[in-house]
Amino acid sequence: MTAPTAILAGYRIIDCSIAMAGPFAAQRLGDLGADVIKVEPTTGEWQRHAAAGGAAGNEINVSFLSLNRNKRSVALDLKSADGKEALAALVSGADVFLQNYRPGVAARLGVDYESLRAINPSIVYVSISGYGEDGPYRDRPGQDLLLQAMSGAMLSAGRHGDEPSPAGQYLADAVTASTAFEGVLAALLHRERTGEGQLVTVNMLDALTTLQMQELSVFTVGKKTQERSAEPHAHVYIRAPYGVFATSDGFVALAFADLHVLGQLIDEPAFDGWNSEVEGWTRRDEIHARTAAKLREKPAQHWIDTLGAAGIWIGPVLGYQELVDDPQIAHNGTFIEYEHPTEGLVKTPGFPYRFSKTPAQLYRGAPRTGEHTREVLAEAGFTPEQIAALLSSGAAVATGAGADAVGTDVPDLVPASA
Repeated sequence: MTAPTAILAGYRIIDCSIAMAGPFAAQRLGDLGADVIKVEPTTGEWQRHAAAGGAAGNEINVSFLSLNRNKRSVALDLKSADGKEALAALVSGADVFLQNYRPGVAARLGVDYESLRAINPSIVYVSISGYGEDGPYRDRPGQDLLLQAMSGAMLSAGRHGDEPSPAGQYLADAVTASTAFEGVLAALLHRERTGEGQLVTVNMLDALTTLQMQELSVFTVGKKTQERSAEPHAHVYIRAPYGVFATSDGFVALAFADLHVLGQLIDEPAFDGWNSEVEGWTRRDEIHARTAAKLREKPAQHWIDTLGAAGIWIGPVLGYQELVDDPQIAHNGTFIEYEHPTEGLVKTPGFPYRFSKTPAQLYRGAPRTGEHTREVLAEAGFTPEQIAALLSSGAAVATGAGADAVGTDVPDLVPASA
């Protein structure tokens, strides 16, 4: 059961989204105590069958597992009249409806904003798209890498002439999820004040573009061109030295060093007397090349200790294993662990926010397809006979005869350990 002190306890979210951006946003709402009902096709959501990195899991692949905790699953055929009627009953008692169908699909299914507002005028309806609900790119595929490429950000780092480099995470999806999460909370606050529901639209292109508030303003207002340098500088709009440098045994990240101090510490006399703000721009390639040559001479920890003690901003470049084992990550409790009935011990990133009185919690692991169909439909007023009829017709699916008696609730959160 959801703790009564949870921030979003008492709110019900109908999550009809797929892949990453929508499910990640809905999961964040569930982490804060909302009752998230994941409505998926009777064959299961697409992400159940597409395992990132080949991590297929036992019954639930890791991609789905990571994006769908704190949800209950109802499996409905929304192309059938009975399935649509069941969804309408769920919407009538919901606070938020979230979808990321391709533009036009929601209307064809009869689950667009106008249709659902007629059922529940106070609904907060969130629609996520790749490029916008309309416009010249309306029907383009909203895929993470394609959005990153279009955002301009790939040409803000690296060497001039080299292939642009994508981010090392699904950046467009993650940023869009956070944007949708913010939109839901803002719209719910408005509804608390006025009683009004509304349509909230979020698209990946705008989410990634507005993320670059500072960079794009430097371009549009400051008239500074986006020119990559000959050396692999980490950002076109920041002075040297700024980037990742090889050492004798690994890599370090170095940022905003005072050139005079840096020159003394790495034994580079050329930096003596150079003004960091002036030469940092005019001699950017030379500074990078000279710094890189010196840092290759000694181990990473030597430079972290030596430069860090002098107040220079320097740090290690970690891989995933080092990140998971990092003492600050352990101290923060960044990862959570729990036992899942089909996947065993699950360790995943937890919650990026802290509340002193109403903390985010783990209430249940990712559900099996239709695991909570009977339970949720009963709560919506369907009789056992009506539920049996839906299951018999194929308009709904439930996982096993006793699916709702064997859930994935996790009563006690087990913190991750170092």
